[in-house]
Amino acid sequence: MTATAFAGLDPCVHCGFCLQSCPTFLVTGDESDSPRGRIVLMRALARGALSATDPGLVSHLDRCLGCRGCEPVCPSGVSYGPALEESRRLIADRRPVPLATRLTVTVLAEARLRDPLLALARLARPLARYLAGGSRLGFMAGMLAATGDGNGGRGGKGGSGGRKSAAALAAPTAPTAPAALFRGCIMDGLFAHVHQATERTLRVNGYRMVDVAGQQCCGALHAHAGLHQEAAALARANVAAFSRVPDAAIVVNAAGCGAMLKEYPRLLAGEPLAEAAARMASRVADVTETLAAAGPRPGAPLDLVIAYDPPCHLLHAQRVAEAPLKVLEAIPGLRRTAHGEAELCCGSAGSYSLTQPGLSRAVLERKVAALQNGRLDAVATGNPGCAMQIGAGLRAAGRPVPVVHPVELLDRSYALAGYYDGV
Repeated sequence: MTATAFAGLDPCVHCGFCLQSCPTFLVTGDESDSPRGRIVLMRALARGALSATDPGLVSHLDRCLGCRGCEPVCPSGVSYGPALEESRRLIADRRPVPLATRLTVTVLAEARLRDPLLALARLARPLARYLAGGSRLGFMAGMLAATGDGNGGRGGKGGSGGRKSAAALAAPTAPTAPAALFRGCIMDGLFAHVHQATERTLRVNGYRMVDVAGQQCCGALHAHAGLHQEAAALARANVAAFSRVPDAAIVVNAAGCGAMLKEYPRLLAGEPLAEAAARMASRVADVTETLAAAGPRPGAPLDLVIAYDPPCHLLHAQRVAEAPLKVLEAIPGLRRTAHGEAELCCGSAGSYSLTQPGLSRAVLERKVAALQNGRLDAVATGNPGCAMQIGAGLRAAGRPVPVVHPVELLDRSYALAGYYDGV
């Protein structure tokens, strides 16, 4: 895999177009914390000029968010993500993975550990919003508080004051197209309300939900940490599980998971399941892509001002930009406000906020500052880590604006439209 992964760096001509798209470079100003600088380091690693234990190499690659914001702006078509992942695999083979990362990925991959811990987190969630703040502990509390249901239950608040008339809203068609929800680990444990909103809005748009047993964590955090074998084992389990429903669309409502599932053919290249992984990946779509393909059906008005903050692994890795906007445009009365940091990472990046807390917060501060002006009723984003990071940052700044998934807003609109009456 090594030669193939590093070959993606070959087109780089060190032009520097990537510098202003790199959140860590914008914060530190250090060339070695830019994509261009890291490519120099990775090329040196690939040809053996630098060891995988070199302190400078390890430090600057550890400080990379892996947001892949450099890829869309590169005029030469550099494929940065696979090379970073391979570099981290080589590093992980030579030095222990940081303890915080190892503990995180171990818990997420093992249901016997994950389920009781996330159950305790849900119990602590009502208290967390009172403890949220700018300290390290307060920020962690703010992250947990941000996992709550931004709608306050189905329907929530923020409606137009009345439902549209029955004549104004056509009745939903009977669900016929099969769709299977990828449940994930953090999403299933702390964002069950997003899963419920996802399933409800898909049904309104003609999809019939199919349960898939045997699903596992997607393995994204493992792959990003260089733990290739652990990531591949999870990928094999998921490929086997979803192969049992070969006709169903695989719908994902966590951008990081979706990006990882689409990478399974590369992760399992040369293995017996490689072809099955390719077939599975071809069926994977973000929930906003699935809804946009169906319309989506318009709902009732919501008098809200929201900022849409695209997750890096949706916008940069999957190149999905228009579908979330189409979902939000299906909500009459909803107004979007732009902010200048929308295309830059929030600093969450999986376990990054645990292993690089100072730089993570410095990256986040730019985004929070951009969200501070004017009326803002909610921030919409499609990834759990982003929701937790931005939510905690806003609370720490004294502006506890709810952070919601776009499907939660559509779900609220549909509830006010009466689509769920009698269900």
